[in-house]
Amino acid sequence: MNMPVHPAIIRATVAANGLLLSADAPLLALQREAGSDLGAVLAIPQLAALARLASRLSVTVSRSVTAAAERGDIDMWVRAKPEADGVQISVIEWNERPATTAPVDMMRREADIAAVSEGWTWQIDTQLRFQMVLEGAGLESALPQEPPIPGSRLTSYFELRPDEEGDLAILRGFAQRRAFRDQIATLIAEPEQCFRLSGFPMFDLAGQLLGYRGKAFPLDRAILAPHVPPAPAVVIYPAEFGRRLDRSLRQPLGRIIANADSINAQFDGPLRPDYAGYASDIAAAGRHLMALIDDLADLQAIDRLDFTVATEDVDLADIGRRAAGLFVVKAMSRKIKLFPPEAEHKTVATGEFRRALQILMNLVGNAVRYAPEDSEVRIETGVDDGRAWIAVMDQGAGVPEDSRERIFQKFERLGRSDPGGSGLGLYISRRLALAMGGDIQIGDAPGGGARFTLTLPASS
Repeated sequence: MNMPVHPAIIRATVAANGLLLSADAPLLALQREAGSDLGAVLAIPQLAALARLASRLSVTVSRSVTAAAERGDIDMWVRAKPEADGVQISVIEWNERPATTAPVDMMRREADIAAVSEGWTWQIDTQLRFQMVLEGAGLESALPQEPPIPGSRLTSYFELRPDEEGDLAILRGFAQRRAFRDQIATLIAEPEQCFRLSGFPMFDLAGQLLGYRGKAFPLDRAILAPHVPPAPAVVIYPAEFGRRLDRSLRQPLGRIIANADSINAQFDGPLRPDYAGYASDIAAAGRHLMALIDDLADLQAIDRLDFTVATEDVDLADIGRRAAGLFVVKAMSRKIKLFPPEAEHKTVATGEFRRALQILMNLVGNAVRYAPEDSEVRIETGVDDGRAWIAVMDQGAGVPEDSRERIFQKFERLGRSDPGGSGLGLYISRRLALAMGGDIQIGDAPGGGARFTLTLPASS
């Protein structure tokens, strides 16, 4: 049986909130088969999960997925690339084939049924269309005042809410053809009404998926995000944590990056451009993980109760020049002019040289990464009232006043979805500054932009 194959790359754009903004015809048709459309939640579970993964890791992800359609299964090789305004989906291979059957595990299905015994019952087909709804016993199992109409779309009745990791449990369940639980959803017509959805897949005797049946349990909106007082800092990992990371991850990651770079450079002969691109993706992801390992090792160190830093005289002007030198190539690639302190300038503070340089590398790296092209980044130093300071100033959009403390929290990126950061750099930098008797403050740069200032005790 000959099945369709699409030779061209099929593209789509997914917003940061999971909405499908644009799609080529084959993907749009698949989206509509799933009961959704442009401007609505991406309802192709495998692609939605891949887009969320790429956005969460801030790296390009490429992998093979299989999606179910009315006419059969579709094998795809998909590349998801995070960008500032969302994720770009590229389907490089698209092969359609007759649907395969899956074995039916009756015991697991019965266990899933028993696990979702509260609330009112709903049933949908593979296109997310309601087939029936039934009222249960008790007040918590009563149907809403306006229950769903058979034939209507689940996504037209419920607004699905992602969990803390940005995943939708129902889409993950569909992708794996497994039961799901704890999908939070609100009524589109009455957003104050909130439900917890749980469901299990239904198969025919041949193992073909027929749809899902489950329960909707009403929730009090006030209990969805209970206030939890901040817990005191505790040491989660033993002192051996960083050394184990080095032994277990750095060496294999280094080999992966080196091999991927070699493949991308085509040292052993020419390759198809898409395969070379896959190797580039692997190398970029490896470097991202290596940087994350560095951040986690630092995080483990600074969160220890016995964390200390060395005390020595450090020249902040010299550190500023060193940090600028490390990013001069990156700055040139973005047409950004770097202005470090003059060679004869000297500002001596008390701290630890290695940690102060680490802080400046983070501040200068952020400025070069987020400043607009054809702009300037300046580094200045000085001494005021017994405090030595070094400031990094850019000509970007700046940091709003109400976000200037939040930006120092763990994993905080102020909504950015671009690749290249873990959200730990500024948290670690400020903790290091505080450990050296200093701090980091954010202000406005002259003429617009952000000014990040590291202060340390001036040397006597």
